[in-house]
Amino acid sequence: MAGGGILTHGGAGKDYPGNLTRWRDVDGSVFLRKFFPSVYRKEAVDSSTNQYCKFNSQILTLFTSSLYLAALVASFFASMVTQNLGRKISMFLGGLIFLCGALLNALAQNISMLIIGRILLGIGVGFATQSVPLFVSEMAPHKYRGALNVCFQLCITVGILVANLVNYGTNMIKGNWGWRLSLGGAAVPAVLMVLSSLWVSETPNFLIGRGNYSMAKRKLQRIRGVDVDVQAEFEDLMAASEALKQVKHPWSNLKMRKHRPQLVLAILIPFFQQLTGINVVMFYAPELFKTIGFGSNASLVSSAITGGVNVAATFLSIYGTDRWGRKKLFIGGGIVMLVFQSAVAALIGTKFGFSGDAIELGKSYSGVVVSCSCLFVAAFACSWGPLGWLVPSEIFPLEIRSAGQSIVVAVNMLSTFVIAQGFLVALCFAKYLLFVAFAVCVLVMTLFVIFFVPETMNIPIEEMSRVWRTHWYWKRYVDEDDNGARISPIEMI
Repeated sequence: MAGGGILTHGGAGKDYPGNLTRWRDVDGSVFLRKFFPSVYRKEAVDSSTNQYCKFNSQILTLFTSSLYLAALVASFFASMVTQNLGRKISMFLGGLIFLCGALLNALAQNISMLIIGRILLGIGVGFATQSVPLFVSEMAPHKYRGALNVCFQLCITVGILVANLVNYGTNMIKGNWGWRLSLGGAAVPAVLMVLSSLWVSETPNFLIGRGNYSMAKRKLQRIRGVDVDVQAEFEDLMAASEALKQVKHPWSNLKMRKHRPQLVLAILIPFFQQLTGINVVMFYAPELFKTIGFGSNASLVSSAITGGVNVAATFLSIYGTDRWGRKKLFIGGGIVMLVFQSAVAALIGTKFGFSGDAIELGKSYSGVVVSCSCLFVAAFACSWGPLGWLVPSEIFPLEIRSAGQSIVVAVNMLSTFVIAQGFLVALCFAKYLLFVAFAVCVLVMTLFVIFFVPETMNIPIEEMSRVWRTHWYWKRYVDEDDNGARISPIEMI
């Protein structure tokens, strides 16, 4: 009979110790054991009580963060495709390559297939993040450009939430195949992107650049509404296209003095976006919550909770971006993130100190940590999360827009790779002071926005140059009689 029992023999009995449990060999351990046996063995025998260092595994984080390096390299090739073949083709290729990567990961039989699949995923991400924000910024009416572009970030947050829920569900599947379903699930958004790219039309900006003027005007009238007079906007697009024809080397033009403001923001905004510490909370949520005392299942639940908060708060950004302005959301979100990042640092430091020795966390204390983390995520999701993609995508003139967006993607992916690869090492070395460092970064970036980021709300994308001419600092670089001076090494320093 099933259950704990007693086997009797000749009146003597043996009572084997054991209780009824829910244990099973879940697929997370199966995945580690199959592809990363050294990591699995290390975690299986690890008896360390140091809550800062016990999850430091460079092999596993290198696999995870390799996607970002692939996306970084792919973004430069995507720039050429977007510029010469169109936004539509670039999105299609991104979705198709991502789909191939998802299928290869789901069918992986060895570590080589897994790594190649991961690289293909990164290439797909590089193409998508290069082309989609540009496509939305060029297609959207300027009054709704912010809200529609934030929908790009909304899709990312929904994807994170769904991924967390799928991981939690597949972790419970019997038969040691749930991890394949988890990795293969990435094919769903890839298929949606491929189909969407076939359905949408090319942007009028690109069509004008290819000399298809009549088609471009028809497309513009269609997306703006057939009864809307688009002549003024069309003429601005034509003027921008003429400027594009004069540019032989967009990458060289990025170094021109008049494009200094856009270049600085294209580098610093995505760089600062990663220095908020959001990837620490979101991408490594299971390890982070284990570190502060939660069990394995509880950490996945916590990831789902933060993912839900991420989605909900993004709707606030959709509502407010074109009503309150980009700058107010940047500053307000930065202040809230500063408060709760500091709170997380204080809470972790109080319990674990510099030793990192495990201390039993009460439910109320754990609840406070989770609450602070969720409020931090909410502040990011309505400010730096979406605006980190929106603002850089709308500040470049047409002639260098694709090249400029590649800089944004490259900086974002490189910063994400460094944070993803170095976080666990930094946590082991700096202890809770790492969270203090992130809080200081949030303070610096908020001050940067206050003094150096202009408001771009309700300004047509082809008239964005006027925000630099009226800015207290940047106007010195974009004077009307610009002579095309190059950035000298001294100026760059």
